Amino acid sequence: MFRRIVQSHKSAKQSKQPGLRLLLAAAAIALAPLVQAGESDNRALFGKIDQIFADYALDQHIPGLVYGIVAEGNLVYVRGMGVQDLENKRPVTPDSLFRIASMSKAFTALTVLKLRDDGKLRLDALAEDYVPEMKGWTYPTQDAPRIRVRDLLNHTAGFVTDDPWGDRQTALPETAFTQLLRAGVPFNKTPGIQMEYSNLGYALLGRIISNTSGQPFAQTITTTLMQPLGMTSTGYDADAAPRERRAQGYHWADHAWTQVSTMAHGAFGAMGGVQTSAVDYAQWVAYLLSAWPPRDGADAGPVRRATVRELVQGSNYPDLRMRFGHTGKDNCRQAVTYGMGMIVALDCELGLTLSHGGGYPGYGSHVLLLPDQGVGIFAFTNRSYSGSSAPVWDTAIALNKAGFFKSRVTPLSKDLASAYVAVGKIYQQGDVSIAGDMLAMNFLLDRDVAGWRRDLAGIKNALGDCDTASPINPNGALRGEFTWRCAHGRLTGEVLLTPTKPPRIQALQLKQKAP
Repeated sequence: MFRRIVQSHKSAKQSKQPGLRLLLAAAAIALAPLVQAGESDNRALFGKIDQIFADYALDQHIPGLVYGIVAEGNLVYVRGMGVQDLENKRPVTPDSLFRIASMSKAFTALTVLKLRDDGKLRLDALAEDYVPEMKGWTYPTQDAPRIRVRDLLNHTAGFVTDDPWGDRQTALPETAFTQLLRAGVPFNKTPGIQMEYSNLGYALLGRIISNTSGQPFAQTITTTLMQPLGMTSTGYDADAAPRERRAQGYHWADHAWTQVSTMAHGAFGAMGGVQTSAVDYAQWVAYLLSAWPPRDGADAGPVRRATVRELVQGSNYPDLRMRFGHTGKDNCRQAVTYGMGMIVALDCELGLTLSHGGGYPGYGSHVLLLPDQGVGIFAFTNRSYSGSSAPVWDTAIALNKAGFFKSRVTPLSKDLASAYVAVGKIYQQGDVSIAGDMLAMNFLLDRDVAGWRRDLAGIKNALGDCDTASPINPNGALRGEFTWRCAHGRLTGEVLLTPTKPPRIQALQLKQKAP
């Protein structure tokens, strides 16, 4: 359905005012002239999204940014705006390299899960089994449980939130990290009672990866995930990448930009040290989304689909928040929990969402995955702590309202198909008894045959004959909803099967659809 549309910044005449220069540069970007038949609607839609990000960059004083949209396994749209560096004014392109800060945590989490799959560690084992320096720690209460690997993944280890201190520890040498661990750390809360975001916790996961894999965590993550996915420009040593491709980080204060020194790779890199490009990161987004829906067939990896889906599993400490972006204040609140390197939220319009931001000296980033639609949106910037959550979520809402999302269809099981045929016959004949042994033992205990005949007669008298051949919408293998067009209106219904072999009809709802 989609082709990849790549667009990068083209230089405009330079203004003496940095903010005005960026605005002129953003306005000068034109859509590629080649648009395939049927893509005109997407072209107009992407133009609106370009404006969302151009306005954001201007308002937030961002020298340069890149954003991408992944759908059906492909980078269908990517756009660079502004410049990589203010000195040479190199334009941002889809191949420009940005530090993505805490969006790195998902790479760490999935590598831990792969080591679990390989029998190298257990999630419910004590973290000190893999990091001996933790064994002498003093816990906040006598009844405190000791930290498990799972607690580190879910941010429930009891550590205090350590933004922005943790960011500045990226380059900490491994020997210094060992000394820090041997000295012990203070706790903010008793482990296992509340989620609290911790960069220290993910640095500990990096040490666990190193100790259980037998090689530095950066090497293990690279060989486990990045190399198999073809992310050849992605890594932890930012200075090792070609300088002409790197987006220089900047800090905005007192109405001016100042350059931020690149932090070297070190012990805390597992929590936020990844550098990548939009082209590379799209491979990661497409791979994560490919784990949905669960299905039969080849499971090529590099990690099993079922394992990827574990990233949504938190520790049952939910919270409520408003959606990011301009629509948040006017919409329903989201139920949120921290999974493993991903924040999991249920949104009243978007459904299941996985997201994570990244804030770093010189950089900001955000990613949003919509597994039910197979779509991912991400953005990188080169200004300190300019996490781009607002334009990313605004983009998702714009795509949704434009009908861009194509919900993945749940396959119709044979058992549900057979039950649905029986439901059609029940309506046509006005009698549930014709379903015979397809009815579960509870069905006629909840409403007898005579009662069902009266109910069916009343509905049929109001609506007349209905098109019972209309497709059913499965909610799973044993439940489905349907809408029939009838002579005098529409009928909605739901059929629910039992958890038995063979499944039987345990409940049936039929009602006239309100005008």
